[in-house]
Amino acid sequence: MVKDYLYLIIGTFLFSLSITLYAMPNNLAEGGIVGLSLLLYFAYNISPALVTFVLNAVLLLIGFKLLPRHMVYKSVINVPLLSFFIFLTERLGQPIEDPLLAAIFAGVITGIGFGFIFRAGSSTGGTSIIARMLNHRFGWELTGTNFVLDAVIVVCGVFVIGPIYTMYTIVALYVGKKVTDYVLEGFDAKKAVNIISPEAQLISEKVTKQMSSSATIFNGYGGYSKKEREVIYVVVRSYRLFYLKKLVHEIDPNAFIVVHNVKDVSGGTFFATQHDHPLDSTTMPDFEEERPEFGK
Repeated sequence: MVKDYLYLIIGTFLFSLSITLYAMPNNLAEGGIVGLSLLLYFAYNISPALVTFVLNAVLLLIGFKLLPRHMVYKSVINVPLLSFFIFLTERLGQPIEDPLLAAIFAGVITGIGFGFIFRAGSSTGGTSIIARMLNHRFGWELTGTNFVLDAVIVVCGVFVIGPIYTMYTIVALYVGKKVTDYVLEGFDAKKAVNIISPEAQLISEKVTKQMSSSATIFNGYGGYSKKEREVIYVVVRSYRLFYLKKLVHEIDPNAFIVVHNVKDVSGGTFFATQHDHPLDSTTMPDFEEERPEFGK
């Protein structure tokens, strides 16, 4: 519980810094209520701290009446905290000569802040509350509704900050989304690999012994060939994909390999095998010469 509150404070502070240090002095907007407050700041010089607090407070009051209470409680602390941090830091920002650089910095700081906020189980309020109300009342899809609401505000920026800075805003939002994913899911990306080969048993054995990875074999049926084939399913860390492909092609050069990005892996034997059988020169002697940095 204490850790969640710490994450919430750190994340909200970082998000406020991205607004005051990079968005406000460089004519960059945002999505949601924060984006609307920035557009009002650029158009009428109204403090974003005041606008975010008032609009989010109104939405929270409506949310208390229309939404289950537990959906709203998590935003009660974060909303005034965000406005308070914006108020403290809104005069600290300085313009950056390159707007693209400012957009990248804004995206990175926003992404890290959102990552901490989401890890704490909270949100930044705003359009996410509206999306939840529409989902609760009418069954509208949550993610799509939230995206449309944010997109409308971003597009409105064309009339306030112009098309060029609106495009820079979109760059910042994209960077922020990617950074948030890294904070939530980690930088250690994984790959899921499907391998179809007549030598499935031998490949599975080699993967288990030489790569110290678990391999699952299940039966498949070719829609064109009308033949049954064994399919191997393996999850490996991204940097080990090179080794896996090399091992498979040494056994069967014609093996059919499909690689998928994996967002999250939990349970099973994946982490146990990685920990118990580290990738070293004794487990993978065949690949030592080409990529020695992974053989330590």
